[in-house]
Amino acid sequence: MSTWIRRALPIVLLIALPHLAQAAADDDDDKPASAAKASDMTVLTSQQRHALGIVVGHPPAAQIPDRIDSLGLVLDTTTLVADVGDVSAISAVEHSTKAEVTRLQGLYGDGAGASLKMLEAAKTEEAKAAAQTRFTQARFNQHWAPLARMPPVARQKLLTAVAHGRALLLRADLPGRHSLGSIPTVAQVDVDGIHVSGTVLGVMQQTDESQSVGLLVGVANAPAGLTPGARVPITLMMTKRSGVLLPREAVLYDERGAYVFEQVMSKSEPGSAHYARHDVKLLQRQGEGWLVSGVDNDDEVVFQGAGVLWSLQGAGAQAADDDND
Repeated sequence: MSTWIRRALPIVLLIALPHLAQAAADDDDDKPASAAKASDMTVLTSQQRHALGIVVGHPPAAQIPDRIDSLGLVLDTTTLVADVGDVSAISAVEHSTKAEVTRLQGLYGDGAGASLKMLEAAKTEEAKAAAQTRFTQARFNQHWAPLARMPPVARQKLLTAVAHGRALLLRADLPGRHSLGSIPTVAQVDVDGIHVSGTVLGVMQQTDESQSVGLLVGVANAPAGLTPGARVPITLMMTKRSGVLLPREAVLYDERGAYVFEQVMSKSEPGSAHYARHDVKLLQRQGEGWLVSGVDNDDEVVFQGAGVLWSLQGAGAQAADDDND
């Protein structure tokens, strides 16, 4: 038995006696609805609240980004440089063959020494160059889809930074997931305990051995020593979730789900307060508390003493923990 229960038990028993008597009277009335309501409602006077250490407050509203933990792999950017070089080279070849076909067509049409055989050979080379361009571009799109979708100026700026070692590219894998409802925009890379900001560039089309969805993340001015092949934890920041913040002690959990106790001052008994169960949805752990929905920031929620109220009601509940995220 925990310390706070041992200390509060004598007080709890004294307070609970009149409620037990009332519960027995309700049973005699044979009114199940009233009995169910009484099981979820506790009434305490001002002195009783003080003795039990009941503290209430208004939970502050908050918007917190959803977080996804992933594992990042620093990519070998020499592969990117080589792929970009291949695209540029084959594009130049295609441009050259097109120019040659145009030149020979002019000569052949003017009867100026270009034969039909020469023109057909040039068209064959043009077709080969066009096919090679499509293949090279498709390979680049598969390997570096987020870069292929970037505006040319932004892509060239990033490629220059990568080529000069001023930026790194990482693949962030999300094990067990094959799709994303929305793409995060910000990544936080953990390098030996140092949080380094990164930019999510998009979803990669090529899978790896994990067969999971992967995101391409760009990191500028990364710490020295972070080299290709290194694996580092990455936290991806998703769309913000809206709710209210509650201390962990305020949130209880049972077979019906997560809930808190809400205080409502009694109108018929001045100084007394009713405490009723109020179901909430756990959205995200935040420090030593929870971001939840289901209560408003103008509700009076029990911040301290929820466990005592639970013991008064005799419900089989437990404090919400990390497993109920």
